[in-house]
Amino acid sequence: MAINVYLNFNGNCREAAEFYAEVFGTEKPQFMTFGESPQDPNYPLPEEAKDLIMHTRLNIDGSNVMFSDTFPGMPFVEGNNITLAIVNKDLDGLKSTFEKLKVGGTVAMELQETFWSKCYGQLTDKFGVNWQFNFESEEM
Repeated sequence: MAINVYLNFNGNCREAAEFYAEVFGTEKPQFMTFGESPQDPNYPLPEEAKDLIMHTRLNIDGSNVMFSDTFPGMPFVEGNNITLAIVNKDLDGLKSTFEKLKVGGTVAMELQETFWSKCYGQLTDKFGVNWQFNFESEEM
């Protein structure tokens, strides 16, 4: 199991990730935009979201640091734009941790299958800490 830092940006994720890659001497980041993700015809992607960064990551001194732009219309508060991401190959352990952390908190996204994970979810715990949960398997 790993806990990774996830940083959110307000439309300048690409610039930030490239800056940090240069500062820390990492490989150039690979970017996935919201426009490159599978689309749901019931929920058309706003034009202003298509070029925003959905995900990228850097390995900084052995730690994964992940980055994303916030989706248009989602709240962004500078200073509160850090999420802890639990990445785990133990599905039962991931579910158990999610259930424990959601007590007294707020679930933003129940654990569910996504195009990148068989089990993914988000919540804010009772202390205001934002968490992402991602099941990591070799199959997806």
